[in-house]
Amino acid sequence: MYIRGIKCSIMKIKNPFVVSGAIPEQYFCDRVEESKQLVANIVNGRNTLLVSARRVGKTGLIEHCFAKPELRDDYYTFFVDILQTSSLQEFVYLLGSKIFETLRPRGRKVIDQFVQTVKSISGELGYDPLTGMPSFSISLGAIRSPEYTLDEIFKYIELADKHCVIAIDEFQQIVRYPEKNVEAILRTHIQHCSNATFLFAGSERHVLSEMFNSYSRPFYASTSTLSLEVLDRDVYREFVKYHFREFQKEIDDEVVDAVYDLFDGNTYSMQRTFNQAFEATNETNKCDFSTVNESIAAILKDLDHSFRIRLSLLTPKPKQLLLAIAFEGNAQKLTSGAFVRRHRLNSSSSVQSALKQLLSEDWVTYTIADNVRIFRLTDEFLRLWLLCNYGEGFKLEK
Repeated sequence: MYIRGIKCSIMKIKNPFVVSGAIPEQYFCDRVEESKQLVANIVNGRNTLLVSARRVGKTGLIEHCFAKPELRDDYYTFFVDILQTSSLQEFVYLLGSKIFETLRPRGRKVIDQFVQTVKSISGELGYDPLTGMPSFSISLGAIRSPEYTLDEIFKYIELADKHCVIAIDEFQQIVRYPEKNVEAILRTHIQHCSNATFLFAGSERHVLSEMFNSYSRPFYASTSTLSLEVLDRDVYREFVKYHFREFQKEIDDEVVDAVYDLFDGNTYSMQRTFNQAFEATNETNKCDFSTVNESIAAILKDLDHSFRIRLSLLTPKPKQLLLAIAFEGNAQKLTSGAFVRRHRLNSSSSVQSALKQLLSEDWVTYTIADNVRIFRLTDEFLRLWLLCNYGEGFKLEK
């Protein structure tokens, strides 16, 4: 394991660049200070807003902290990703199912407590014919009164025999629910819940900033904020080189740096690239630019069908703007005459309308530097795929 120069024992796996599921301690890169801060917030009962770009490592950091002994042994921890939800009913259904499934291995006592407290859906629960244990097999339609069921879930949390830590990922999704008072409902429950600490994670900085920093919004000034930036270049370079060496493989600094620059430090994209490149590198060979280029080509081929389907959902104007942003990499001043002319777009007003759609549907994200918005595609591999299929392609080289 590499943690800022500390060598630890390595568990036996075939590829150290983990891209799915929980990341074992041995293969988790850095985030030492962020982990300390997040654990300290939890232990001291401070709710936290965790903000970062998509696929920079929010989920991995939360799961990494949940696995630490100081949380694993003394807390119930729940991770709920609400990105795909579109209503309060779906939110309540997902929250209830995650709590139920997380607690089920803990034994009959905690499950019985859940069934007895969340009465509005307890009659819908099924039972495992072999163990006799309840199973969360209800349908979404069983949540007939979401606010009432939510109230029962919070009563259960309050009665739990351990302090609960509830992480809600992509929390900004609740502003898109058709119900207009979801923020107020959740804030009221959370404010009066003394047996739980909450982590609100999200990737849409502009939406989350409004939710948590606007005086008129229910969640105003209710959390500590932790901003998760991209991994430090030097730390990540040493992480990659270390794991190649541990498996008797080689890779040069300039190759790692080129991948880092290509993806602007995006953790998932770098990890998936090195996962593929690691597989393609024999023990007697060195991972060079050719290996990485071939690895990225293989990833893009694998993603080709899903990208084509997804792109077919866009109408012409948003698609043209998406291509323009992809070609620029980091795009600024999208409504300026220069940008419109450079990419042969219709007009500044059409760009504004298209941009609103691309942001709301998570095609594009942005950061702010020196009061200037810098736009980039949310999916780094989609950007490369667009360059290959609509532009001049790309090639990593010295």
